Amino acid sequence: MPGCLLILAAMTTAPPSSPDLPASAIDSATAHLRDVLAIALEHGPGQRALVVYDTRTGLARALAEAYRRNLPDAVCVDFDSVEPGEVLALFKTFAPRDLVVLVQSSNFRLDGFRLRVELFKLGLKVIEHVHLSRMPGTQGEHYIESLAYDPRYFRGVGHALKQRIDRARRAEVHGGGEVLRFDSPLEAAKLNVGDYSAMANTGGQFPIGEVFTEAQDLEAVSGRAQIHVFGDTQYLVNRPDKPITIVIERGRVVEAIDATPAFQQMLDIIRRDEGEVWVRELGFGMNRAFTRERRVDDIGTYERMCGIHLSLGAKHGVYAKPGFKRKDARYHIDVFAVTDAVYLDDERVYADGAWTVES
Repeated sequence: MPGCLLILAAMTTAPPSSPDLPASAIDSATAHLRDVLAIALEHGPGQRALVVYDTRTGLARALAEAYRRNLPDAVCVDFDSVEPGEVLALFKTFAPRDLVVLVQSSNFRLDGFRLRVELFKLGLKVIEHVHLSRMPGTQGEHYIESLAYDPRYFRGVGHALKQRIDRARRAEVHGGGEVLRFDSPLEAAKLNVGDYSAMANTGGQFPIGEVFTEAQDLEAVSGRAQIHVFGDTQYLVNRPDKPITIVIERGRVVEAIDATPAFQQMLDIIRRDEGEVWVRELGFGMNRAFTRERRVDDIGTYERMCGIHLSLGAKHGVYAKPGFKRKDARYHIDVFAVTDAVYLDDERVYADGAWTVES
């Protein structure tokens, strides 16, 4: 990677590889990440940067090259060419407000070191790209498109949704002829829109684009939703041939019509370990690179798709609820609802595949 201050050691066994992405995709990644660095992360010329990457996949190599072009003075480390202890030691040579970028075909293992959490504790800004190997071929190009940062859209629409969520007395999700009702005020919404001005930490996992909440009274959630994608036991996008209709009573899934074996297995696992299947998160995905038809296989990335997703299982660490003990709540499975309309009180905020609010 010419242009970076490169740190390399003797290579061990060559890691698996995949074809390179087109040059046009690398050019797009360079342009998108330039905006992410300047606008979202507010990373300026006077601040140092460290890029830790691998070269196992075409997408990882494309992103590493894009960062090389944008951060010519950064320290760049091929994770597969050094000992993990060297990487850990490097982190401590950077000062608060410096930037660490992690480009991972899977996820880097550093002896129990929780990368993003521990880097935030050091006061560092963090951009994390993870599980890139789950998005081969043209999916890598979709991923790169999802990195485009339009602050007027993400911040304007994101804050507008939060304002309406925070004052709403109820919500409805309509899709495929079904209606899911939240007959309760919603929890104060959390933003993942590239605006860190009111947050303790700067950065996180990319791509971004989400506003999320849940019902204050979980038992006030009832109705039906058609599920067109769900996260399976391998953390991959699973799309059934026809949507699965979940029936929800008092905040719990009581029936799954047209469930596939994989979906039923997921429900059975939750019931086995938690007793029942709660519906918790109500996620307003905002990333316009992903739709019902344009998908990537990594569920954590696809979670940002423009539409509604829910979580099944008792686990949601952001919102504490009476009767839900953190040690007993094990599952948070993302499922994606067919979404034709979303209402907050009487205002329709989603139509024709897009959010319709502005700040």
